[in-house]
Amino acid sequence: MSKYNTAPRREELDPLERASIDELRATQLERLKWSVRHTYDNVPHYRAKCQAAGVHPDDLKSLADLSRFPFTTKSDLRETYPFGMFAVPMEQVVRVHASSGTTGKPTVVGYTQNDINHWADLVARSIRAAGGSRRDKVHIAYGYGLFTGGLGAHYGAERLGCTVIPMSGGQTEKQVQLIQDFKPDIIMVTPSYMLTIADEFERQDIDPRETSLRLGIFGAEPWTGAMRETIETRFGIDAVDIYGLSEVMGPGVASECIEYKDGPHIWEDHFLPEIINPETGEVLPDGEYGELVFTSLSKEALPVIRYRTRDLTRLLPGTARPMRRMDKITGRSDDMLIIRGVNVFPTQIEEQILKVPQLSPHYQLEVSRDGNLDRLDVLVEPRQELVAHLTDREAEQLKKVLAGHIKSYIGISTRIHIVDVGTLERSVGKAKRVIDRRPKL
Repeated sequence: MSKYNTAPRREELDPLERASIDELRATQLERLKWSVRHTYDNVPHYRAKCQAAGVHPDDLKSLADLSRFPFTTKSDLRETYPFGMFAVPMEQVVRVHASSGTTGKPTVVGYTQNDINHWADLVARSIRAAGGSRRDKVHIAYGYGLFTGGLGAHYGAERLGCTVIPMSGGQTEKQVQLIQDFKPDIIMVTPSYMLTIADEFERQDIDPRETSLRLGIFGAEPWTGAMRETIETRFGIDAVDIYGLSEVMGPGVASECIEYKDGPHIWEDHFLPEIINPETGEVLPDGEYGELVFTSLSKEALPVIRYRTRDLTRLLPGTARPMRRMDKITGRSDDMLIIRGVNVFPTQIEEQILKVPQLSPHYQLEVSRDGNLDRLDVLVEPRQELVAHLTDREAEQLKKVLAGHIKSYIGISTRIHIVDVGTLERSVGKAKRVIDRRPKL
């Protein structure tokens, strides 16, 4: 073996992937004590929050004691921008990533070399759990750069021993060309952009089901079971969910296993999950829906204690692994729309659109104010193959069908607009689903 190819192979399960629950909890407690102490000693901002709450690392005797400690939020990272939450000197930080900052200052995260190694290991574990192996070619269409998706997937696939095709996002025609020419086995991309790639295949009169792809690993945005079915049907592949967020690590915090595809297993040897009531902060038992909270157990540069993800889900028992699973994310507590008193998530609308076979999965929600009342307009496109045959009468009937589904299942009235194919912006990363035109308070 070349001296340049010395990374360990990851074909077999890591020991903690098959550990007993007691062994796993003992490992978590040991690592949790280290992580809380490391954060308290080296992050003045979090130490001040602990002191204000009257808690100290010595108070952590059991996993249940974690609930006594204060949360970390995105605002903490923004208040200490750019490097105030780092727990190691900058000379130990080998890489920096950051969010887009579309809603304010970007949240900046740092990694030591050990952090990068753990990240690569966990993404490799995730790809293997999803059904990948070192014999596979992996086409990565996540964006590269400050966004964690591209490089996170890249390092993990290389660590597993795969052949990596670092395409990045965009250039959809070239995506199709390289998939045809390089014949990858796996694609890693956002689910919304996968649909855009499918559209381009069909625009070129190429059947997406005839590609070399057998597996898609999708993340970076919530997606529904109906979208999974759509992707699997259009490409003839298995579609598997990978979960992560930059503040906690990036992709690879959790992953579905190919055996069941029943929700991402959280890699609990590195991340301790909780579910809380998003209003009160109360810890909820497994099985109840609430906001997902993570505590890192091994991160050095940017440890996070009780980080509020704003993702709404629940914890379920493990199946393919002893580690707990997270259910499909129903939305985020900070992108939830309140329309005339009704809580609405874009994924709920998406589910109803995908029930209408004549409509494509591309959509956009426009929220505006009509007098004193909020109004929700849903913009959708017909499927390409139906455009030439869709009469005005049939279009009006489709509008009524979709509006009826939304009213029946979600409880709100909407105005449906069927727009020309290609009108709605195609995503090359995370899809922008909502345009809020309501006046700012």
